[in-house]
Amino acid sequence: MEGLEEKLGGLSIARRSRPEEPTYLLDVALQPSGLLAVSCSNFTVHLHNKDTLSLLAEYRGHSGPLCGVTFAHASSDLLYSGSADGTVLAWDVRRPGSAAVQTFKSDPSHSFCSFDLNCADTLLCAGTEQINDEDSFLVFWDSRKPGGGLLGVYSESHSDDVTQVRFHPRDKDRLASGSTDGLVNVFDLSQGAEEEALLATCNSDSSAGSVCWCGADFTRLLCLSHDEGLHLWDLGQLDTDEPLTVFSSSDARSLATLADGAGVDYLVGGRWLEEAQKLLVVGGKKSGDLHLMECDGDGLRLMRSLEGGHGSTVRCFLWDAAGEALVTGGEDAQLLLWKPGGEELTVGKRETMKSDSALRVKSRPHKKHGYQKSKKATT
Repeated sequence: MEGLEEKLGGLSIARRSRPEEPTYLLDVALQPSGLLAVSCSNFTVHLHNKDTLSLLAEYRGHSGPLCGVTFAHASSDLLYSGSADGTVLAWDVRRPGSAAVQTFKSDPSHSFCSFDLNCADTLLCAGTEQINDEDSFLVFWDSRKPGGGLLGVYSESHSDDVTQVRFHPRDKDRLASGSTDGLVNVFDLSQGAEEEALLATCNSDSSAGSVCWCGADFTRLLCLSHDEGLHLWDLGQLDTDEPLTVFSSSDARSLATLADGAGVDYLVGGRWLEEAQKLLVVGGKKSGDLHLMECDGDGLRLMRSLEGGHGSTVRCFLWDAAGEALVTGGEDAQLLLWKPGGEELTVGKRETMKSDSALRVKSRPHKKHGYQKSKKATT
């Protein structure tokens, strides 16, 4: 069977989607039966065919910057989007361009900067921005209840913007959260109360940007910080005397040497590729070039560089295992499909579309200050 490195080695641009108006593409989600959802900096959600990238629908309903999109797992006709406007909305993808079928809200003061849905499609969680320079919250809803059944909040575990919440891919009660306070917390929600539910606190020593469950049994956590740090922890060691840290670097940009002898300018994110049993981390150059790297206990290793696609910073990616394809989206407003042996009908790199200063405001990148509050750390 062809290995991951061979598959990545054959990638080239197969399709390129260009919207009519300039917008940053911030996050992308896959519905295996054939759809891609993309959150945009103009507060809309775009629905694309995953094989042709043709635009199928545009959903409008948010009044603030979006913080992500995700499909339901069992009922994949449902698509969720979260926003700084304080709502998580559910859309029916069988009704292109229609209004949201469900709205989830909490306190009017809450502005969401992250959200996720658990693997059983029963529980939604959103992380808030810091309120009154003091409090931030994890908000929970029963996603099955009409009207958005608010279950409650956790309020003690983070002291700043909760930039990422990620449910475990197989355990419906396991949740990881990352924050600009520098902490990554892991909860067992079956325990109920916040203090009992908190299993571990890992310190990234910087503002946590993204969190990814990984490893053979999804017992590891990858954290990428806003200042390009990389931390890999093994939660399988929680009940042992062994350290949780598998690998840690305060600046991972130069860990993998590129052909020109330099490193990447930034890290886009990480994803666990279950079929290949490898952790893929994508880094980029400001020119738009992408670099695909394997992450393990030894750091980062370059597997493939992709050039000539994007014209500026890439903000999101995903790997479609069934289609053996890579999807990338960025600040040049392009959505690209990379496939083995792909041949694009049009040629030439898309020039950046980020001259409009309004895009910078709408994309709302998180502030990159360090953590402010000291908490017990499991090392």
